[in-house]
Amino acid sequence: MRILFYLLILVAGVARGEMVDTYRFKSVEDRTRAVALAKSLRCPQCQNQNLVESNSPIAYDLRLEVYKMIDEGKTNEQIIEVMTSRFGNFVLYKPPFQRKTALLWGLPVLLLLAALGALWRYSRQREKTSPKSTALSPEQKRALTDLLEKKQ
Repeated sequence: MRILFYLLILVAGVARGEMVDTYRFKSVEDRTRAVALAKSLRCPQCQNQNLVESNSPIAYDLRLEVYKMIDEGKTNEQIIEVMTSRFGNFVLYKPPFQRKTALLWGLPVLLLLAALGALWRYSRQREKTSPKSTALSPEQKRALTDLLEKKQ
């Protein structure tokens, strides 16, 4: 029974193994640039992981493609252009400001303005409904002393 347990752990460990990039770069600078660029591109399958973090097969292929293009001497802009032509602006974590992405960029500002407006309106409404002062007016003080004198 114990052997079966260890076998199960071994199989689970192998199944969860990560893909290892064994790509050889011409220089350390190229490797650093390639990894930084791959980290700035979103995996089309995982949707919330970059190409370096993702273990999906497409992310692995795209990572290798990025590495090869860096070895070919292409600039970051050229590589990003290739990726966006294939997958659209979705692969970019920071999409450019365009008419299509205006809502994406403007929505946080609009939500902040709406929240500030609601807060301002709430405070104005609260001012109107809350009593201005809890101190007694001179007429109220006279009426209270008159009542207290009558009781005695």
